[in-house]
Amino acid sequence: MTVTVPADVLSRLKAVLGEGGWSQDPDRLAPKLLEWRDRWFGTTPFLALPKTTAEVAAVVGICAESGTPITAQGGNTGLVGGQIPQGEILLSTERLRTIREVEPFDDVIVAEAGCTLAAVHEAALEHRRRFPLSLASEGTCTIGGTISTNAGGTAVLRYGTMRDLVLGIEAVLPNGEVWNGLKRLRKDNTGYDLKQLLIGAEGTLGVVTAASLKLFPLLVSRATAVAGVDDPQAAIRLLARAKDEAGGAVEAFELMGRRGVAFALKNIEGMRDPLAAVHPWYVLVEIASGEPGAAEAAMERLLARSLEDGLIRDAAIAQTEAQAKAFWAVRENQSPAQKPEGATWKHDVSVPVSRVADFLERATAAMEAFAPGCRVAAFGHVGDGNIHYDVLRPDGGEDAAHSARRDEGSRIVHDIVAELGGSISAEHGLGAMKTQDAERYKSAVELEALRAIRRALDPKRIMNPRVLF
Repeated sequence: MTVTVPADVLSRLKAVLGEGGWSQDPDRLAPKLLEWRDRWFGTTPFLALPKTTAEVAAVVGICAESGTPITAQGGNTGLVGGQIPQGEILLSTERLRTIREVEPFDDVIVAEAGCTLAAVHEAALEHRRRFPLSLASEGTCTIGGTISTNAGGTAVLRYGTMRDLVLGIEAVLPNGEVWNGLKRLRKDNTGYDLKQLLIGAEGTLGVVTAASLKLFPLLVSRATAVAGVDDPQAAIRLLARAKDEAGGAVEAFELMGRRGVAFALKNIEGMRDPLAAVHPWYVLVEIASGEPGAAEAAMERLLARSLEDGLIRDAAIAQTEAQAKAFWAVRENQSPAQKPEGATWKHDVSVPVSRVADFLERATAAMEAFAPGCRVAAFGHVGDGNIHYDVLRPDGGEDAAHSARRDEGSRIVHDIVAELGGSISAEHGLGAMKTQDAERYKSAVELEALRAIRRALDPKRIMNPRVLF
């Protein structure tokens, strides 16, 4: 899109932000205009760097008055391009970094939007509490970004997505007004829940500036293991057994194909094969409990029974925290390990857990027929039905040729997902990548309702105008 920002608007923005609160330096802007997979590159005439909610409100108010489009950005870890401006004003929340309060009696932490997920983890731990959202990008991704994209991660099986972890939100609405909804209530049944509209809205209904987040007690018992299985259906059966054996204490249940593990061993320094023998599929399972020794005992029972009846082929339980981290490193490096392998069609999809094996079988057969020689690397949070299904170019093939067929190939994958009652975006959002695709799978009734919400809150469509219908 082409955006011309009047000089007087830029002057007003500079005045309200003050020294250090803005930049037009190309070197300062460059890292914020490139998505980490190098798929999207953007432009902006102005980077706003507010350090308070009042300054965010001033920036949005000026843009609303002048009709100037604006895109908000957190840690720039998004994977669907929604955070990369295409000529709009870019508002970064990087200076909104205050942990405003931690209240153990309420089990609440109030953090500003620019706080990294890792900073929230550390602040909670200082009060012997835990914030359970867990992402590989936790050192970079921000609270505002995880709220705006309704982030998922590895602990959704037990704690839910970000939508389930937010008690209250402070946000600047598209007209520049501040909505202070920083409540910390578990029960508030007083009409429409505005915070839930803002969660997952990808910055289209306002700029999140702070949030009240749920905390949980520390769990004193934790066991992490990797098991080798023959196929995804065996992994699903193991998941059901783990739930029964652990009584709801399964915290993570991750699936990895051998190809992805091999990429990690090849392309990421320091990786070690999790098991002595090679297996077609691997499951990483973590059980945690508040009772000393309970998680370890449950894991041993689960794996012993599953080895005995052949549900799993081999397994290893981490004996130290370092070993547990090594197991997780293989899982968390599945996506980075693909980058040296060339062009990839990325899919972040979800289906009912009972249909995960069906999806993997059907999608892989379809991709091998559509793009002979392609390399499928599938992994993800199988405990909640979320699969990252990635289709890499053939070994020795050309990136450009593979990339040219991305849209057609992804349509095939997404059609299979839809047929199985799934979603074309499980946790990454729609952004610039999938907004048009989503219109294919949502009903006319749903689309019109979504558009009506946006028209009501952002009638000028200045907030992240390139995404969400």
